[in-house]
Amino acid sequence: MLPIRVLIADDHRLFAEALEAILGADERIAVVGHAADGDEAVRLAGELRPDVVLMDISMPVLDGIEAAKAIRAGDAAMCILMLTGSNSRAAVDRARKVGAAGYVTKDRIAAELIDAIVEISARR
Repeated sequence: MLPIRVLIADDHRLFAEALEAILGADERIAVVGHAADGDEAVRLAGELRPDVVLMDISMPVLDGIEAAKAIRAGDAAMCILMLTGSNSRAAVDRARKVGAAGYVTKDRIAAELIDAIVEISARR
């Protein structure tokens, strides 16, 4: 089975590197790129065609919600998993309205991220 191709979109470099380290420990997942802002995430999603985009909600240039909306407009089948520092109901609702497949709070990354990626990728 081919690994699940993941694009990480987060403006905090150290956090993105930590995500890659977590994901790199699982042979089912391959990180194919990093985006430091929402605009770059949209561009890289189009170029790299990942199976899953891990998208921070709070991003510079273009926030994660608007970036997710743009990505889904270009490819309605692309899975987007939102990363958020809070459980804000409004942010989660906005993410779902633009087509995000789910979300993981940053405090639960280690416990839930890999399972969430595998689950939403299987929906494709």
